[in-house]
Amino acid sequence: MFHSVFDGMETFLFVPNTTAKRGTHIHDSIDSKRVMSIVVIALMPALLFGMYNVGYQHYLVTGNLDVGIWDMFLFGFLAVLPKIVVSYGVGLGIEFIIAHWKKEEIQEGFLVTGILIPMIIPVDCPLWILAVATAFAVIFAKEVFGGTGMNIFNVAIIARAFLFFSYPTKMSGDSVWVAQEPVFGLGNERLVDSFTGATPLGQLTSNAAAQQVPQLTNAVGDPLSSLDMLIGLIPGSIGETGKIAILLGAVILLFTGIASWKTMISVFVGGALTGLLFNQIGGSPVMNLPWYDHLLLGGFIFGAVFMATDPVTSARTETGKYIFGFMVGMLAILIRMITGYPEGMMLAIILMNVFAPLIDYFVMKSNIKRRLKRVKIEN
Repeated sequence: MFHSVFDGMETFLFVPNTTAKRGTHIHDSIDSKRVMSIVVIALMPALLFGMYNVGYQHYLVTGNLDVGIWDMFLFGFLAVLPKIVVSYGVGLGIEFIIAHWKKEEIQEGFLVTGILIPMIIPVDCPLWILAVATAFAVIFAKEVFGGTGMNIFNVAIIARAFLFFSYPTKMSGDSVWVAQEPVFGLGNERLVDSFTGATPLGQLTSNAAAQQVPQLTNAVGDPLSSLDMLIGLIPGSIGETGKIAILLGAVILLFTGIASWKTMISVFVGGALTGLLFNQIGGSPVMNLPWYDHLLLGGFIFGAVFMATDPVTSARTETGKYIFGFMVGMLAILIRMITGYPEGMMLAIILMNVFAPLIDYFVMKSNIKRRLKRVKIEN
């Protein structure tokens, strides 16, 4: 009766002892389960740093940084863990039900999506809203298209977009989160009754009338440098602040061949060139912000490493990967510049997910025309 559930748990825990009996097959040591496992491993540095940063930001605002590194990490761990549990519980629950209803195998795709969703949201996002967003993304961005490998949009990005447009006060990404009550008994030292603060990107957009870039500050008003942004001890979404940790994950993905370096590098090139162009134009704090700070702020690097390189929703032709990545980077900075939204990477990836098949189509048509011309010349 519950074959799909049993099969899903068995293949998750063990290597299946079944092989193809007929037909031509290419045998490789890499399958979807191993791919997903490597991506999850690559996400671990950013997730662990994000947990530490959650605790650090709380104790920074409450003026109690002398509690120690492990207390900060434990505070963040306990604050983030419920979101991971809710994300996996809701998403996997829906996938198990749909797989059982369709009498199909359970796919491994949500192993990555389930951890990506909590990492790209603010830590103060209510659990019930997270559950609704996860359910919406799994059903309407994945299962209605046929499941893993058939979706045209990145599922985690759709969950964030749903939160952004449905609950903008919880998902604007421009405010600093500070716990108003202890987290499992931790963090109850000098709790603040209320606190208002802006993330660095929020500070830029709130100073739209100014001509020069304001001095970006952390949650307590101390100046931020580019090095601070690189290290990542700044306000932001759970997994997007630790740039060094994210780049460590990028090394893992590139070394194992899971992610395309063409897409990843092109995102950075597109973002950097667009930032340089607007630096020459000027006119607002966002336009005058140095191009390298644009790459270090918000979710730009995280999106370039883990979102734009999604093999299902990005371009698949080799030339198309350059075009797709460049356009993602360019649009991410462009949206920041002209729309007033603190973050543009989410909308840039969604838009380019739509155009990825079209990019591949024109690249293939170009290749066909070039080969036909070569055949005619030889003949």
